[in-house]
Amino acid sequence: MAKTHDPDNPEHYFTREPKSRLKTTDVAFSFRNHSLSFLCASGVFSSTEIDPATQLLLEATEIQPNTNILDLGCGIGVIGISIKKAEPTCNVTLSDVNKRALKVSRQNAEKNKVTVDVLESDCYAAFAEKEKKEFDLIITNPPHHAGRELVYKMITEALPHLKRGGFFQLVAKHKKGGKMLQKKMEEVFGNAEIILRGSGLCVYRSKKK
Repeated sequence: MAKTHDPDNPEHYFTREPKSRLKTTDVAFSFRNHSLSFLCASGVFSSTEIDPATQLLLEATEIQPNTNILDLGCGIGVIGISIKKAEPTCNVTLSDVNKRALKVSRQNAEKNKVTVDVLESDCYAAFAEKEKKEFDLIITNPPHHAGRELVYKMITEALPHLKRGGFFQLVAKHKKGGKMLQKKMEEVFGNAEIILRGSGLCVYRSKKK
């Protein structure tokens, strides 16, 4: 989902139905000795490359076998698909509000020969009570340009969707909103640690107790 504004694209990545002309780029990516290839698309995060925040977030992630993982605001699906490729026993769900993102994520899953669930969802809206699914990890490179309140919502509404002992993990620029997000995670979960830093970015993680 949206993290870095694309000056050539007037739409935000969290637009439900992008109107911009579709332009695509193939990008090679490597994760834990696996070679992957992603179709990037205009109107979707990432539109032209795999951004450093996503790479740092993945680098920091402890992937446990046979766990349920939600890539929240998945964009083109880099995080969830990379995790599934590295650990095929994981059950991975990708969600986004952007219809183009969902289409491209499905294409990227097929492209990389992995099976994942791809759902349209405005934050956690698709995970209705009757279809409630608890995750061991909710991971996101959140849509900072959508505003802090939306990112706060992603944090505050995560608890019911996590198993006890499960983790919520996000990446942000520490001096450009990250400190406030860490504080919010601390308020919601009672804990929030920085598990990796790099180039002004931090990966924050909270545990449901």
